[in-house]
Amino acid sequence: MRRYRLPVILFFALYAAVAVYGCFRLNFTFDFQQFFPRGDEDLDFFLEFIDEFEGDDNFLLVALEREPTVFDSTFLQQAHAFSLAVRDLPEVDNAQSLTSFGYPIKTPFAVTTIPAIHLSDPSRYAADSARIMADERFVGNLINRRGTALVTVLKTPSLINLEQSRSLMRGLDSLMATYDFPDHHYLGPAYFQKELVDVQIREVAVSALISGLLVSLVMFLLFRRPLGIAVSLVSIALGLLLFMGTLGLLGRELNAIAALYPVLMIIVGTSDVIHIMSKYIDELRKGQPKEAAIRTTIREIGLATLLTSITTAVGFATLLTSRIDPIRDFGINAALGVMIAFLTVILFTTSLLSYLSVDQIVKIGRQQAFWDRLLERTYRFTQSNGTAIKIGAAAVVGLCVLGISQITTNYRIESNLPRGRKVTEDFQYFERELSGFRPFELAVITSDSSRVTDFRVLREIAKIEDHVKAFPFVQSTASITAVYRSINQAFNNNRPDAYVLPADEGRYRQYRSLAERIPDVNLNLLVSRDGKKARITSRLDDIGADSIKVFLANTTDWINTHVDTSLVDIRSTGTGLIVDKNAEYIRRNLLQGLGLAIVIVCGLMALLFRNWRMLIVSLIPNLLPLLIAGAMLGYLGIELEAGVSIVFAVIFGIAVDDTIHFLSKYKLARRRGLATQEAIHLTFRETGKAIVLTSVVLFFGFLVMLFSVSPPSVTIGLLISLTLASAVISDLLLIPLLLRWLDR
Repeated sequence: MRRYRLPVILFFALYAAVAVYGCFRLNFTFDFQQFFPRGDEDLDFFLEFIDEFEGDDNFLLVALEREPTVFDSTFLQQAHAFSLAVRDLPEVDNAQSLTSFGYPIKTPFAVTTIPAIHLSDPSRYAADSARIMADERFVGNLINRRGTALVTVLKTPSLINLEQSRSLMRGLDSLMATYDFPDHHYLGPAYFQKELVDVQIREVAVSALISGLLVSLVMFLLFRRPLGIAVSLVSIALGLLLFMGTLGLLGRELNAIAALYPVLMIIVGTSDVIHIMSKYIDELRKGQPKEAAIRTTIREIGLATLLTSITTAVGFATLLTSRIDPIRDFGINAALGVMIAFLTVILFTTSLLSYLSVDQIVKIGRQQAFWDRLLERTYRFTQSNGTAIKIGAAAVVGLCVLGISQITTNYRIESNLPRGRKVTEDFQYFERELSGFRPFELAVITSDSSRVTDFRVLREIAKIEDHVKAFPFVQSTASITAVYRSINQAFNNNRPDAYVLPADEGRYRQYRSLAERIPDVNLNLLVSRDGKKARITSRLDDIGADSIKVFLANTTDWINTHVDTSLVDIRSTGTGLIVDKNAEYIRRNLLQGLGLAIVIVCGLMALLFRNWRMLIVSLIPNLLPLLIAGAMLGYLGIELEAGVSIVFAVIFGIAVDDTIHFLSKYKLARRRGLATQEAIHLTFRETGKAIVLTSVVLFFGFLVMLFSVSPPSVTIGLLISLTLASAVISDLLLIPLLLRWLDR
């Protein structure tokens, strides 16, 4: 140790300098497509579908408000000027507004158009307003139901990236500042991407700061000596720096779950530091010289810490079974971070400690007596209340089973949006006043030689469209039938009740000949170029993934009963459907991942203890926290979605650490020839304090996520904190009972 400690410290100093450079290369990203499940057949169909058409996410909506009505000449002129100016912004392919829309109308000479709003003639605003508010094409899309907001629809690139989103939003904000609109709201993938990445950056910084302050307080209370506090904090901060820098150097992107990384690294590092330093202090207090104390610490605690790091990394690595990229990335990154924290503590921290004596590290006082009394009472409680502990554990399991049965996967977009941010307020505004965000698509595929524009096919499409429009949560439904409904309305003096398909095929052929001469009708938006496919596009209220699944199933049953499926094949698709399928995969991958983690941990335990009964002792106390986490989801009504699903990997990966430390110390005590009761008693005295202290740090460390503005982060922090608290109680109460049974 004396020979290598200085080179080790210099190596970590050099690595830290490189890591600082890596931190400046960190990339943050957010994209709904990240949550598309890999290898899904519906995803493959959707990608082929948008290749033939356009994506359903290539829009940005800008709502301009004016109370009590938008029909004011000054406001309308400004809104019209804005809708023209916005077309010159970067990443805007086109823009549409009610102020530039014209109604087609049949005259004796030709089909012409009249403006929906006569901007220069306020005397006609009352008639314009009445006509517009009775038109289903406009209400909810280009104007809200109360007539107090106009919407400009910006067409943006499909699959827009972060840099494009930032460029677009900078230009839009600058342009908006030149107008005097009372209020405005945005909705669209570009806006979400830019705002949520900004939230991610804030979350990472805030979680690191608060966790750091918490750990500083804990270390002060533990050691009360400047050098002891400094060694622990430098070790923990170094582990975090090396981890974040390594991610930057490897080009790893930080996604929606990145706010967990600082908390995770600080907590894992703190746990390792407390176990190592507590053992070193105990050895020094026994009169061991520093060299011998370090050797004993590394031999006894280093092996247990290595095993706990491996099991924690395994818990995270099981997330690789997920089909969702952000979950897979989190598993890889977190497993890497756990091992970096271990190497930092076992090499760097022990090198620093070897220079220090016990008086330089810790101030021995009444706190030590407090821990001794607490652990002694706990040990006595397990001796005299075994039956009560068993009954209590059985009751908890029963309550957990009941709670788990109430888990819901009715995922809603709003549940994942940051609290108190404008992006969330804007989302809620569009949900309340307009047609919302969640896209819904039906793909129509014709059979044999039929084409979408055949009258029989068109009637089937119209039948489906009219059916889905009847549901109150389905908004802004459109298809190729809109072209022929509009022409029919134009031939009937633009009466609202004439917005239907022509009654006979002869009239339809007349309309079709006219439609083919209108250039805009031939855009590749609603019909594929070969005329064999069409889309029915809608937006749904944010009613939840499970509710939408029921709606889709009922719609499919209705189509099979009422639509000529020999003529057309109908298939649900769209971004919303693909993201919603995550709920199904989350359930499956959650069980697969946990099962794999349990098998691997059992293998490690078998290698360590070489006793099958020890597998039971190690698993039972760690399965109980998992059941408690699942029950909390059910009792609190928390939706099981992508972010929340990682809770179980975190809980199992970290909760098993205390079990390993407890059993490792027990095994060493038994090897010395101590009887079962004496070995358990010694384990309580020597390892119990470190276990309780690390659990306290874990509890408050993850609880700092309550300061997050992101609801999933708050949920994750709350769940992990409470279940890890239950894990330490489970370890201290159940393991002694199980060990007494094992060596009975």
